[in-house]
Amino acid sequence: MNNYIDLRSDTVTKPTDQMRLAIANADVGDDVFGDDPTVNLLQERVASMFGKDAALFVPSGTMANAVSILAHTRRGDEVIVEKESHTFNYEAAGPAVIGGVQLHPITGEKGILTASQIACAIRPPGDIHLPPTRLICLENTHNRGGGKIYPIEDIRAICETAKANQIKMHLDGARIFNSCVATGLKPRDYGRLFDSIMFCFSKGLGAPIGSIITGSSEFIGHAVRYRKLLGGGMRQVGILAAAALYALDHHIERLEIDHKHAKLLAGALAQINRFSIKPEDVETNIIIFDVTNSGRNAVQIVDILGAKGVLMVPFGEYLVRAVTHLNIDSEQIDAAIRTIQQCFA
Repeated sequence: MNNYIDLRSDTVTKPTDQMRLAIANADVGDDVFGDDPTVNLLQERVASMFGKDAALFVPSGTMANAVSILAHTRRGDEVIVEKESHTFNYEAAGPAVIGGVQLHPITGEKGILTASQIACAIRPPGDIHLPPTRLICLENTHNRGGGKIYPIEDIRAICETAKANQIKMHLDGARIFNSCVATGLKPRDYGRLFDSIMFCFSKGLGAPIGSIITGSSEFIGHAVRYRKLLGGGMRQVGILAAAALYALDHHIERLEIDHKHAKLLAGALAQINRFSIKPEDVETNIIIFDVTNSGRNAVQIVDILGAKGVLMVPFGEYLVRAVTHLNIDSEQIDAAIRTIQQCFA
């Protein structure tokens, strides 16, 4: 893929030379015994960033969400999610298969739910016919919402609803640092509103592997067991934790560049009559545009662009997604725009 401009996802990023050096020099131990100093340092740092007691490194975001749901719930419980959320659409029904819990999907606006919607979805306590609502899962930024940032005032309102009903809150914050950079909010601003938060190192932060969960000591104690149950207990994992630490040191503030590139691409797409997109809706690094007026479906559009060296993904029958990231520079964005214009303008 070296000759392509790869906008399929921010998961396609490769470690920088400096990150590879950090990996090579990592101090390691057996993490299942708690002996890996680099993992321990990473977990302590993330917990401190979010104002939590502890944290747990896991192989993937999907595992992070599964472990979190398992740690918060019991079999037969219900979890409120947004209908287009990653947990509901892309995690292989893990909560049901592994945890025996039911997901209750609610349709939001670009992935955003309101406190009143959630209040209406909470099951009345005491009715033996109904599953108890045990957990609310939000996603920030929202992938299928086009990288939409969850407004902090909406989260606060949902948090109050959750507390009033003794329901836990979990954040799928796979791209939480995109939200932090775009809004100026700090990780602790989100940390104080959720019982648990997960985020990925392998997306915009550019590490090759890994996600992390943070929460109370009791919660992480349960999470460690469920990570083991799911096969996520790793050994000399400091080589991965070193990449994650490097990402925290060097790849957060630069996310602003990805946002700038996404807005440039969205602006160019908006100038093409065959496509439909509102550039003002692009808040972070994800662009989703409608190709209905092109006379072709999303797969056909993606194939045409792919043949010209610009990679994107179909995101529905007539929707295409592009994602900017640290391996895409301004020259490549300009080249992608020229290619799109040549093909469709």
